[in-house]
Amino acid sequence: MEPTLFARQQRGILLSPDPELATLFQSLWDPKELVWTVIGQGRRAMEVIFNEPPDILVVDNRLQDIPSVDVATIVKSENVYRQLPVILCLDPGDLALGWNWNVVEADDFLLRPFAGPEVRERVQLTLCRASRAMDANPLTKLPGNTSIISRIQDLIDRQDDFALAYCDLDHFKSFNDKYGFSRGDEVLMMSARVIVNTIRSFPGIKSFVGHIGGDDYVFIVPAAIAEEACKRVVAAFDDIVPHFYDEDDRERECIVSTDRQGEVRTFPLMAISIAVVFNTGGRLKHYGEASAIAMGLKKKAKENPKSSYVLDRRAE
Repeated sequence: MEPTLFARQQRGILLSPDPELATLFQSLWDPKELVWTVIGQGRRAMEVIFNEPPDILVVDNRLQDIPSVDVATIVKSENVYRQLPVILCLDPGDLALGWNWNVVEADDFLLRPFAGPEVRERVQLTLCRASRAMDANPLTKLPGNTSIISRIQDLIDRQDDFALAYCDLDHFKSFNDKYGFSRGDEVLMMSARVIVNTIRSFPGIKSFVGHIGGDDYVFIVPAAIAEEACKRVVAAFDDIVPHFYDEDDRERECIVSTDRQGEVRTFPLMAISIAVVFNTGGRLKHYGEASAIAMGLKKKAKENPKSSYVLDRRAE
């Protein structure tokens, strides 16, 4: 049997008066993987959908009491359910009507006659797409926490050798406090681009870049190039970041500001601290181990007021 796609049991609702379609959907998944609730009328389903939101909603255009497009619009009009993926089941003749997909609140469609393997793969692709969209950092569009944890654990389970680098911006809060969130977001975007472009400068490697949130990022590269990658990230960041400051702060190489207690404080220009954890020879068993090791390394890196990196030498 193929491995289970989902980390937990998923719930789907199929709105259709077609018993053959219901039988098909219920036969395509192991209930431990994806369980379907079938409802024959669209309007009757609304209370169920809003009280117990499913992971995916499939709406048959053969519903008698309400058009499938209206069901999708009603569901998606509620902000809390806007991310709920909706698939429409259409007949070939439906497509002849012309569809404005900028207006129709659907994420995909299936066309009769239905082929079981295609239905299964399209539904699973829609679920994966929705999961990735929800997980992506809204500012940088980089993979977020769920994807990061999944990637790390997958590499550990495969006993692949890799280096995991946690990147953290130092003195970002003082910059944000003085220059505002808009300028702060520009710095976060710049940092993401620096890391992504640096990793891309190593051709032919398996790599990953993610955005944990705020001013925290990760990248994964082969152990052999980890230190060189850190050097390049530090150099690129230090070269660019001064240009985000006003000229007087840039010349002083610091921010001078008054805190809430009326005391004048000085904050250095932003720096980047990188902690690198190695997994070699199946050393790690759980992603939590990598995170715990990295936290200690980051504290050591932050002792340096300038941009720096610390490698987990215990792995060597």
